[in-house]
Amino acid sequence: MRDVNVRAAGEADLAAIAAVSMATEQRDDWGGANPAYVRHLLEHGRVVVSELGGDVVGFGAVQQIGSGPDAVTMLCDLFVEPAAHGRGCGRAMLADLWSDATRKMTFSSLHSHAAPLYTSFGLDAWWPLLYLGGDPGRLPVIKDWTLESVSAVLVAKYERDWTGVARTAEQEAWAARPGGASVLVSRAGQVIGSGAVITCGADRGIVHLAMSPAVDDGAAAGLVVQTLAQLAGPPAQTAHVCLPAPHPAVRALLAAGWQFGEFDLFMATAPGLLDPRRAVPSPGQA
Repeated sequence: MRDVNVRAAGEADLAAIAAVSMATEQRDDWGGANPAYVRHLLEHGRVVVSELGGDVVGFGAVQQIGSGPDAVTMLCDLFVEPAAHGRGCGRAMLADLWSDATRKMTFSSLHSHAAPLYTSFGLDAWWPLLYLGGDPGRLPVIKDWTLESVSAVLVAKYERDWTGVARTAEQEAWAARPGGASVLVSRAGQVIGSGAVITCGADRGIVHLAMSPAVDDGAAAGLVVQTLAQLAGPPAQTAHVCLPAPHPAVRALLAAGWQFGEFDLFMATAPGLLDPRRAVPSPGQA
């Protein structure tokens, strides 16, 4: 690691970060190749780059979720160009990004180097995060459930009231994406879910959902299924959602013909940092 230099990233690094993302086949609309995503992390999180011989060969980013002793430091990204693998760049960036963190979590890829690296920083693997996709037209629409488009500020208020965590900046960023919308989900006139969705394009689906602590397993499943079933957008276009494998909605989606072709591992310093029966997370920002 002696020849690895880690430094804070800035606006001038956007092109290099995008190049690393493309070299590692991270072509997601909301990822390192998108300047809007990196700028959001620069403003609301912390981003570093690793250099070898003065050239940027990797980048990493964290964001704090919550505040005070219960705050969690979420690793959003950690990518190194394949040609630089094995040089200690990932470990050097993590040592910097997590230098003061005690409660840590991330969604780890299945890359052979990933889980051992995170484990060495005190994280354990707890459950898989499934990347589910399918036809929302195959999901039943139930009249008692409604999906309403509202402001990102209102959505963030509901989530803060339920969880104590303010996510206004993330909600505004998710709603600003192409096809993005902030939504409230109600059952029998009572709001029990709030979050962000994408209504069209390759990323159509649920970005993030929070739910009232009063919901039971049936309502937790219904929240996800009805949000997808009532999602605006072109008929028969595939929709997506990322769910913890133990989430009550998984069975309903699989029964409706939805499938998952890949998954990540939820890794954290303690299992309770994210509830797998209730969380509907954004893989990059939870």
